[in-house]
This record gives sequence, structure tokens and C-alpha cells, in this order.
Amino acid sequence: MPARLSIPFFQQSGVQLSARLPGTILVKRVGRTLRRARIVEVEAYLGPKDLASHSSRGRTARTEVMFGPAGRAYVYFIYGMHWMFNVVAGRLGQAHAVLIRAAEPLDGWTADLSGPGKLARSFGISREHNGIKLTSDEFFFAADAGYRPRIKRSKRIGVDYAGAWKHRPLRFVDILNPVAARLRS
Repeated sequence: MPARLSIPFFQQSGVQLSARLPGTILVKRVGRTLRRARIVEVEAYLGPKDLASHSSRGRTARTEVMFGPAGRAYVYFIYGMHWMFNVVAGRLGQAHAVLIRAAEPLDGWTADLSGPGKLARSFGISREHNGIKLTSDEFFFAADAGYRPRIKRSKRIGVDYAGAWKHRPLRFVDILNPVAARLRS
């Protein structure tokens, strides 16, 4: 098993973490099965000044976990049907987060992880995971020293409401990964 990532790894800015998460492996126990997938696509959200970030509306019951310590899950419900899984990044109070948008299933597991809602559903991620540490035996990220992603940056998807922030290149995709070919550009 590759080396588990510890809390200091997540204590970098949302941009820095977004550049380093593609290629890592998300590991989560679902029932009796340990599911693994290589992260292929993420998006950075950079705190209250970022008009696409939920934290731009300040501290609320929904966003409180974003202002907390790095290395925790920020999970929210969208469009009345999808859970979205984010990783809290940066310093305490900074409210940076990284949305996990897509991954490649590993170990013969067949699942479509080509969107954030599909990924959360396939991993069984929901409200109960909001705020949990991402360093437990049941839910964590692992490094894969033998894998070298090739990262392409572009603007985020679905943030047209965010003024000038909609143009920022805060989406990071591992273009070497075969799942990347199915992703929207």
C-alpha cells in the first residue's frame, strides 16, 4: 500500500494542494470493501475572496468546516441530488478547499468516477462525512511515488456567476490519465 498522506500535506494553499492531489490515491472503506481510485481532476476554491467559493458568503453552519483545520472533508448537497466531496486546505481560518471532481477506479473496480457527484456516490460519501479527518484507516489519501501525473490547468466548471473568478485557472487535470479523455474541457 502506498504511503498515507498526513495532515501537513493538506496544510498548503488550495492552489498548491490542487497541483499535488492529481495522481494520489483516494482510499475509502465502503461496507466490507476498501475502494481505491487515482485522483484525475480537482478544482481549487480560495476562501472568502473567491466569489465561486461557498466561503465567500462568510462563516455559516454549512461552511464552518472550511474555516477549520486542513485535512478534513467538506461535503455538501447540490441540485437536490448530488453530494460533493472537498478537502479542506491551507491554514486554520483560511477557508481553502479542493473539490475532487474525477478519479480512475483501481484494483478491478468498475465505476464511472468522471464527475464529482458520481465519485461521491460510488464512494458512499454523504453528509455524515462532512468534517471528518481524511487520515483514518477508513478514509484517506495515499501517495504513489511511481506515478507522475501531467497536469493541465484551466478555468473551473460551472462558476459563471463568480465575476472575474470564473476565468482563473483553478482546475487541475491529469491529462495522461485515460479518464481525462472523458472529462469536459
